[in-house]
Amino acid sequence: MCDQARKKMIQEQMVARGICDARVLEVMKEIRREFFLPLKLQSEAYGDYPLSIGFGQTISQPYIVAYMCELADIQKEHRVLEIGTGCGYQTAVLACLAKEVVTVEIIRDFADNARERLRGLSYWNIEFQVADGWNGWFPKAPYDRIVVSAAADRMPQSLQEQLTVNGKIVIPVGVDQQKIVLGIRRYEDFETIEKIPVRFVPLVKTETQKD
Repeated sequence: MCDQARKKMIQEQMVARGICDARVLEVMKEIRREFFLPLKLQSEAYGDYPLSIGFGQTISQPYIVAYMCELADIQKEHRVLEIGTGCGYQTAVLACLAKEVVTVEIIRDFADNARERLRGLSYWNIEFQVADGWNGWFPKAPYDRIVVSAAADRMPQSLQEQLTVNGKIVIPVGVDQQKIVLGIRRYEDFETIEKIPVRFVPLVKTETQKD
């Protein structure tokens, strides 16, 4: 039943809306999203909507995960920084697409649970950090790609600085009105391109933020 639900998700929620990255589609067809949800929500795992996972946080609808991953254009040799581990579903998708993932989560319970879940599923190319995502994770910088799962009121300078030249960041930006923004670090400047409107929970900033 879940296999059929995943195939339906791919065709109706992704392909029909223009997602065409074969690697993204294949990975999301294989990963069992229900493994990352509480038992009471598993029947809704392939619904076309976000789901609450506690602590005021959500797991994005499958289409948004696919859209952000396709926009990031993640290759097998890339090191990826993820901001917002959450339940670990998107982390798993990124880990299948990239060589290495560093994932940062400010809520320790989420980080611990995701680590246990993903290790249990034999994902070994993920490093977990409990920290303020606004500041990224400088010890492993630079990154080829950064994917942010919460909305910032502006593009964080600290994340721009952690990208390789020609590296890309995909991040929701805005307060009342949010859009997915693709940022590309060039040699001498930083290019930003606004994409689709979205609604994400806010990216938490602590007193130690750098900008």
